[in-house]
Amino acid sequence: MKLDVIKLDGGKAGSVNLDDALFGLEPRADILHRVVRWQRNNAQAGTHKVKTRSEVKYSTKKIYRQKGTGGARHGARSAPIFRGGGIYKGPTPRSHGHELPKKVRVLGLKHALSAKAKAGELVIIDAATSEGKTSILAKQVANLGWKRALIIDGAAVNDHFAQAARNIEGLDILPSMGANVFDILKRDTLVITKSGIEALEARLK
Repeated sequence: MKLDVIKLDGGKAGSVNLDDALFGLEPRADILHRVVRWQRNNAQAGTHKVKTRSEVKYSTKKIYRQKGTGGARHGARSAPIFRGGGIYKGPTPRSHGHELPKKVRVLGLKHALSAKAKAGELVIIDAATSEGKTSILAKQVANLGWKRALIIDGAAVNDHFAQAARNIEGLDILPSMGANVFDILKRDTLVITKSGIEALEARLK
């Protein structure tokens, strides 16, 4: 697959050949769903907690006599049946993460890249560099028509560019090792630098 390379100012900077093994696959929704679900579950805090019967602060005195009341037998106000009592089998802190084979995770990233390429939402730029001025970069992004975009750079992100992009709404930037399925699918436009293409090909082959 061959795509044109542009500069941030909109000018042309040649073209690049994309590997069909990364950008030419037929996207599979089932694989993308599995990887996104794995990502979101691993990111879930799992810190929800309720108080059980042993943790509720109540007197342990028997609330009324055992026999003769016509009611059920109870020994404490902390029983789950009473208002303010402990919760029975409520949520406790735990990990929501689950295992996913590395081959599936790699395949998911390839299918996410291919999905963006097939939808025409993939843009290749020469380099992600800036003078560190947010106003200049924001004007360039607006002229290019990027409203919700993710920029993937090479092994490291240019510090001045990261500083300029920090306060632009809808614009994210990641190094190639940070590229993931959820962030790619979440944004309308995927922008990759030439060094980012090389890094992704080296990472996923």
